[in-house]
Amino acid sequence: MAVLKVIEILSSSDESWEDATKKAVAHAGKSLKNIRSVYVKEQSAAITNNEVTEFRVNVKITFEVD
Repeated sequence: MAVLKVIEILSSSDESWEDATKKAVAHAGKSLKNIRSVYVKEQSAAITNNEVTEFRVNVKITFEVD
């Protein structure tokens, strides 16, 4: 039987929400093993001079506990 844990992470990107999600998983992967999935809980964007300047995501990352 596997034991799974879920953590919540905020991440951002100048490019896209997809890139922000990939950055969150890559950064979490530096200290977590056995990442199983990522769930994008929320998306938002920062606006400057009527243009999107930053894409932000709030993600939940699920990983297996040893």
